[in-house]
Amino acid sequence: MKLFDKILIANRGEIAVRIIRTARKLGIATVAVYSHHDCDALHVTMADEAWPLGEGDLKDTYLNIGLLISIATDAHCDAIHPGYGFLSENALFASACRKAGIVFIGPSAEAIEQMGNKISARRLAEKAGLPLAVGMTGSPAELALRAEDMPYPVLIKAAAGGGGKGMRIVQSAGELPAMLEATSREAASYFGDGSVYVEQFIGNPRHIEVQIVGDRHGQVVHLYERECTIQRRYQKIVEESPSPTLTPEVRQQICDAAVSLASSINYSSVGTIEFLVDESLKFYFLEMNTRIQVEHPVTEMVTGVDLVEEQILIAAGLPMRFCQDDIKQKGHAFECRIYAEDPAAGFLPSPGMMTLFAPPHGTRVRLDTAYKGPGEVSSAFDPMIAKLIVHGADRITAGSRMVAALNDFVIQGIKTNILYLKQLFHHPEFTKNNISTAFCDLHSEAINRMVEESRNHVQMDIPLIGYLLYSLNNTGSNYDSSVWNNIGYWRLDPKIRVGAGQVVSDVEILSRRGNFCHLSFDGRNYETVVRHLEPTKLDFSVDGHTFEIRLSSDVKGYMHLTFEGHEFICYRNDILIHHDFFAATGSSAGNSGGRITPPMPGKVIRVNVVEGQVVGKGDVLVVVESMKMENSIAAPSSGTVRKVGVMAGQMVDTDKVLVELEEENS
Repeated sequence: MKLFDKILIANRGEIAVRIIRTARKLGIATVAVYSHHDCDALHVTMADEAWPLGEGDLKDTYLNIGLLISIATDAHCDAIHPGYGFLSENALFASACRKAGIVFIGPSAEAIEQMGNKISARRLAEKAGLPLAVGMTGSPAELALRAEDMPYPVLIKAAAGGGGKGMRIVQSAGELPAMLEATSREAASYFGDGSVYVEQFIGNPRHIEVQIVGDRHGQVVHLYERECTIQRRYQKIVEESPSPTLTPEVRQQICDAAVSLASSINYSSVGTIEFLVDESLKFYFLEMNTRIQVEHPVTEMVTGVDLVEEQILIAAGLPMRFCQDDIKQKGHAFECRIYAEDPAAGFLPSPGMMTLFAPPHGTRVRLDTAYKGPGEVSSAFDPMIAKLIVHGADRITAGSRMVAALNDFVIQGIKTNILYLKQLFHHPEFTKNNISTAFCDLHSEAINRMVEESRNHVQMDIPLIGYLLYSLNNTGSNYDSSVWNNIGYWRLDPKIRVGAGQVVSDVEILSRRGNFCHLSFDGRNYETVVRHLEPTKLDFSVDGHTFEIRLSSDVKGYMHLTFEGHEFICYRNDILIHHDFFAATGSSAGNSGGRITPPMPGKVIRVNVVEGQVVGKGDVLVVVESMKMENSIAAPSSGTVRKVGVMAGQMVDTDKVLVELEEENS
């Protein structure tokens, strides 16, 4: 059969990029779509064509079935790939494609309807002989009555849910009615279907899923399992294959069960059957995802099968190119999801501008991302930045490779979970595979403490010396030994004050010749050499010991520096990046939505406003002392003070919100 000439990708981000790469390999032209948030996104520039979805929220853009079908028709596409999330498990979308004469690259609308709805899927799984956790379905009012006799805690789930959305744990019968109503409202808003069901909550479970592939010629095979137990807020952050938990016998049983269910509905496409596994290794059907999974790369790494390619070939009507006996697990793979979030603040999303995006490279290291360099992580979408995947001969080797890759992954300008993931891999309970879906709830405090202890052990002389060397060598100087020719001076004093966060040190350049610099740092002398300098990287030595730092500057002009995985904001007192009077200037100064932050770390000297106070443009809100200078933080526009976040005497970093201002023009 003939492959497609052109496909539209009804998605964005890394999965859109991933699909484009495989389509290129197959010689298929691609059409990207984009909302106003994604005008400059990588998938837009990579595709052969890019069509705008206009402005508006998700329902007007990426979830607008009529608009997507219209674009696909006008662009002469013969197929649509939905990716994951968005409309990938929407039976109405699959039906609309079929009615328009466009192939939906995925299962049939009937299969999506059967398995995408968790209530229907439970019935079919039971019919196929799969073990189920005790559960019940019905309206919120019916469930509130019928669930009284169930042992608590119980789990409420959205029937059309997925990706951790629309789930709540209920600890007692008294909580159930309100929780049912809240989950139903959330499900209706997010999935367009307010149906929910209640099931037995299995304590300390593992989350294990089986990758299956079926074609239109009646063949269904499994590509073994993925362990997806490490989760936070019901979303996976670490996946691996093979599972270190399953015995060979249980592995065979769980994979056979997955194939049995997929075969019972004549499933054709890639899909995933998810299970909960208890401490005795009994497994229970959880749900089926009728789409490509976020974590599919770990399966690709251990089996060598391109799952997106199989999706496309199967949708074109081709038979599967392998049988069950051809599929072998080779080695071990891990995937870490890199998120813009703050693990120390309960994994709160941390969107914003990445001033540096420097991913790791190496053999058996793969990165799936929509970023090629610095860029904005939008608050309009999921905060996932990238998926980092590694492969090794066994779990220990793969884990070591992941830690090395995380060490080499540098993102600056926003908070990420990179250091959290690195310390998670060092946690003894993880290395011993003593895990459950509650792992992050139980151990995040310890992991965050490990991150903080690691930061506290950084010898700050080294990154500050590196920053000084970098800044000196980027002034256009001719390496003259005269201090005055090499440091634009601010005051009649040959000393420079450099700082990183709350750490401030005095440096005196004693002599300088070429790449060599002899300096006194807080009274201690050092011999330094610049080994290699790039725009965002410096290799240097201090007293014969070699170090590396990564650097980038933000819109305020301050330097972000990463050393030993930790990011610091550095500055020199002889380089006046700003005048001593700062007007907070919205997003261009790191403030958004009237959230006013300081230009550099320091101490709050004075707070001039109170909540509810009306201020004019230019009024001084807060005064912050940094490096012995007082910086007056002014209102960017007229408005009303919504919240004051600091008090006099408080130490603050550059991401601390000083004042929230309700601007008149907002």
